[in-house]
Amino acid sequence: MAKSHRPWPVPARPWIMKQTWHRLLFAHWPVAPDRIKPFIPDPLELDTYDGKAWVGIVPFYMSGIRYRFLPPVPFTSSFAEINVRTYVTLDDKPGVYFFSLDAASLPAVRAAKLMYKLPYYHASITQNVAGLNVVYDSSRKGKDANARFSAVYQPLSPVYLSRPGNLDHWLTERYCLYTFDSDYIYRCEIDHEPWPLQTAEAEIKANSMLQPVGVDLPGQSPLCHYSEKIDVRVWPLEKVTSRVQT
Repeated sequence: MAKSHRPWPVPARPWIMKQTWHRLLFAHWPVAPDRIKPFIPDPLELDTYDGKAWVGIVPFYMSGIRYRFLPPVPFTSSFAEINVRTYVTLDDKPGVYFFSLDAASLPAVRAAKLMYKLPYYHASITQNVAGLNVVYDSSRKGKDANARFSAVYQPLSPVYLSRPGNLDHWLTERYCLYTFDSDYIYRCEIDHEPWPLQTAEAEIKANSMLQPVGVDLPGQSPLCHYSEKIDVRVWPLEKVTSRVQT
């Protein structure tokens, strides 16, 4: 079934998971493409806007996570998460590529690594609401414990829907993610309504999320957007191409 806001139709095969995302901050920095390309696996192509690559850090809270026809699983259906991402494309389907995803639920981290081949890490994360402010703190556990993010953020504007062609639309309206193993590139389709965005500001007190990757962010303040809530459907991974191009 096609939807007018989507760049391609919803997959015909059944979705397998539902979840709700709350109190998201999209914090984005422009980065020279040649600083990002070495970290993108072939044959994915780095996606750019006006010649610039963008790196995003997105903290939020997830709830209502359940598989199709099943109720939410206790202790794994709600937790805070933060992801570090950039943007890629393959076969005219622009999507998200994750450098890392940190979650406060160890069972969810293990399941996501197994099912979706994503670079998930276990972290100690708190997200609290104080008036309009969202107070967020994440510290990765284990050998990459230097990956930390601490910020206070809040929305500034009324809710709006981004327009195709604008930067905020390009950064947020993406309906798949890409991941890989040693042999193949995989695509995971997702579906949701258009993002209800608000302009936002963030006081970032600590940010070493890209240190394990080896990418340096520019010193400027990030471009920030906020979204209060969105419901998401997720499809299983689909093998789309070999990593060995002939």
